Amino acid sequence: MMRSLYSGVSGLQNHQTRMDVIGHNIANVNTTGYKKNRVNFQDMLSQTLQGSARPTEELGGINPKQVGLGMSIASIDTIHTQGALQSTGVATDVAIQGSGFFILRKGEQEFYTRAGVFSLDENGTLVNPSNGLRVQGWMAQVIGGVEVLNTSADVEDLVIPIGGKDPAFATSEVKLACNLDKRFAEIGEASSLGEIMENTWTVNKTIYDPFGNKHIMSIDFTKVPGEPNRWAGQIFVNRDSDEDTETLVNNAGNIFIVEFDNNGLLLSAEDGEGNTVNEGILQLGVSFNVPESTIPEGAISVRQIFNLTLGEIGSATNTMTQFAEKSTTKSFWQNGYALGYLETFNIDSSGIITGVYSNGTNRAIGQLALSNFINPGGLENIGDTMFARTNNSGFADIGASGTAGRGTFIAGTLEMSNVDLAEQFTDMIVTQRGFQASSKTIQTADQMLQELLTLKR
Repeated sequence: MMRSLYSGVSGLQNHQTRMDVIGHNIANVNTTGYKKNRVNFQDMLSQTLQGSARPTEELGGINPKQVGLGMSIASIDTIHTQGALQSTGVATDVAIQGSGFFILRKGEQEFYTRAGVFSLDENGTLVNPSNGLRVQGWMAQVIGGVEVLNTSADVEDLVIPIGGKDPAFATSEVKLACNLDKRFAEIGEASSLGEIMENTWTVNKTIYDPFGNKHIMSIDFTKVPGEPNRWAGQIFVNRDSDEDTETLVNNAGNIFIVEFDNNGLLLSAEDGEGNTVNEGILQLGVSFNVPESTIPEGAISVRQIFNLTLGEIGSATNTMTQFAEKSTTKSFWQNGYALGYLETFNIDSSGIITGVYSNGTNRAIGQLALSNFINPGGLENIGDTMFARTNNSGFADIGASGTAGRGTFIAGTLEMSNVDLAEQFTDMIVTQRGFQASSKTIQTADQMLQELLTLKR
């Protein structure tokens, strides 16, 4: 008799726990990055009234006789399925498509979350604005003028210096891709390669000195008389300036020769002293005096040197050519720029944070890190939509997105809760019926006890 009472009590208690979990899920239906919980039941230890017996020659076997003592909670699981994605348009909002967790840090403590609601604090640090925990990743390091992201290093705070400076960078290379019209007329006969002929084709390109000042590089191309595939180029920096920049090609005057083959493709280049380059990519060294750069003690100016790349021998892609088409003024690339300030940034699917500067440059600032766990269900929910590592979750496997089974990032988007209201309401009905039935068990057992007590009357 008493067994049924305690079985009913266990049913009431545990169905109430299940209702508590369902209520928690429903309350968090709109919580960013929330992962629903699920309650699993199991029966409790049964009381054996009679044990089993094996078959004999005269009789068959006998099964055990047991009376169950109720039920208990087997587990309360966290279900880490993907939630729906909602676009916000906020640059610092990030969602994870696939597996993995953002890493947040407080001192030496690390926490993990799927809620990508981030913002910048006063110092430009990327943080969770609700609790100030700092988002972890890798900051870019400049090695040899190139931004390098070392994703094998320990994670660190991500700092986005809005308004930070990108120092001026002097032009070190200019690439030409112009076409010189093969039909271009030859003008007279030149007494020397240095004679400037009247019929020229000019290519212009803006370049930068170490201070970020702009200069105009101009190249006048004229056909060499009597040689249909050879052109003389004369290069100037700030041709119209009152200050002579003393532009030189390979320190041998400012004139060079470009030669094409009969197919209109590059064949060789030659400086004013007859030094010839005729293999691979043709480059000439150009130098000029940087205006207003004399040192206080004397009149020695800073000379800037850059490579003038004419193109690759035998190629017609992004290189100088000589076809029977109109000449084109195309200098398609140079790598210098003036001082710039960080105006905005964006985050790509790899989590790389790219800064956009006012001088038109883009720089990799850092990269978000992702952590994976062998058993994410073993993580401990510590509130604020965050998890902490436990003995059964395994250690965090930290790396870049898109590697080793990790998901990818979607910026300007948040992952919503994975709670399904239809499922929760159905579970609520089933839980209510279980609770109600357990109460009926207690009520009926009580009535039976009452009947037992009235036997003496």
